[in-house]
Amino acid sequence: MRGNVIELAVAVVVGAAFTNIVNAVVKGVINPIVGAFGSQNLDNYQTCLSTCAVDKKTGVYVDGIYVLWGSVLSAALTFLITAGVVYFLMILPMNKWKDRQDAKKPADEGPAAPTEIELLTEIRDALLAQRNGASADPCAASAAAAAIITQQSRQ
Repeated sequence: MRGNVIELAVAVVVGAAFTNIVNAVVKGVINPIVGAFGSQNLDNYQTCLSTCAVDKKTGVYVDGIYVLWGSVLSAALTFLITAGVVYFLMILPMNKWKDRQDAKKPADEGPAAPTEIELLTEIRDALLAQRNGASADPCAASAAAAAIITQQSRQ
């Protein structure tokens, strides 16, 4: 549990620091590419929904209802770039490393635990032997029952 909390804390710190890099990439690379087709600042992209008055000097809506879809697009691009970099540079290599570590571990070749059917068969045989008066181990039935309970609690 502690290892997971530490990994989460490191991920938050790295993610917060990485946000500045992604913002710089969006402002320095993505916005100029978008600017080749229009305004370089994505925040300038907006659409008016109802009777909007535009200031003729600045070109900004001064009255009415408008949607700033350019800032939403900028935030979505920032998120996609951040998610892509985190996945391809952090998560994917870590998963490959864990798979290699798991492959190096030797397989557990111990005896297989008895199945539930085998344990129930042992209990039945022990109970039948006890009822018929044969010399059976009186603790066999309770031991087999305990084994079933243990096996079910693992599942």
